[in-house]
Amino acid sequence: MKKKILASITGFENINIELNDTLSPKTCQSIIDSLPFSVNAHVWGEEIYTDESPISQAEENAKDLVSINDVAYWPSGKAICLFFGPTPIGKKGEIKPYSPVNVVGKIIFSDKSIIKKFTDGQEISFKKIS
Repeated sequence: MKKKILASITGFENINIELNDTLSPKTCQSIIDSLPFSVNAHVWGEEIYTDESPISQAEENAKDLVSINDVAYWPSGKAICLFFGPTPIGKKGEIKPYSPVNVVGKIIFSDKSIIKKFTDGQEISFKKIS
């Protein structure tokens, strides 16, 4: 089942996310159960990742490589990751997380230029879209 959530960063357009619980069902449910929550976030290459979130989930169908616009949960850091493009450790054409992540969905609307304007440590809020 697909559920939509919203990631809001003050001063930016909202990021619309569609969760897909066929990818990592336990992780998706943990995210839904934890909403709403707010955490600080950081940029790493073309990825926005959060500080430790209220979600606690082990690796579930974890991936070493992801695709553009994937949304994932990083078990090692208890973080939500939004992949807009390459990361510093990926080879050319790869989007490689720091360590395996549970892919939970896709960014369905966002302006990629958010990466260039994002201030490290800025707060990001996640909530359900009714």
